[in-house]
Amino acid sequence: MNWFVLYTKPQQELKVLERLKALDIDAYCPVVEEVRQWSDRKKRVSVPLIKSYVFVRIDFANRSKVFDVPGVVRYLFWLGKPALVSDKEINALRDSLKESCLTVKVERLSIGERLIIDKGPFQSKEGTVIKLSANYVTVALEQLGLLVTISY
Repeated sequence: MNWFVLYTKPQQELKVLERLKALDIDAYCPVVEEVRQWSDRKKRVSVPLIKSYVFVRIDFANRSKVFDVPGVVRYLFWLGKPALVSDKEINALRDSLKESCLTVKVERLSIGERLIIDKGPFQSKEGTVIKLSANYVTVALEQLGLLVTISY
């Protein structure tokens, strides 16, 4: 079986996840804990790491079952075919979220400098420093088409 990527309605990821699991469909939505501030209180909440996406592991022949779930919009396609995600990539994502603390040491970086990330979900990826601050560095990972901000 393959992992496919579902696109969901906004802020419906966790509800779609629950409904898919109720139908005995193997589904995964990576979540992170955030502290949200309201005018009268702070609260720790789980929010999806990747907005509007849920991963499902399902046979190619049974892919249409997911549309029985309210909140599912469509499958994500890449080059005209449904986007597939390997078990290795899903496991790497799960493992990276288990790491509760990532220690980052930044010394004498300058904008435009090339660096290789040696820990976390982007391990062994090379990028270019595009922004520096007292508390964070933003790195462009050209291979992935991403900007990654690392707090320290």
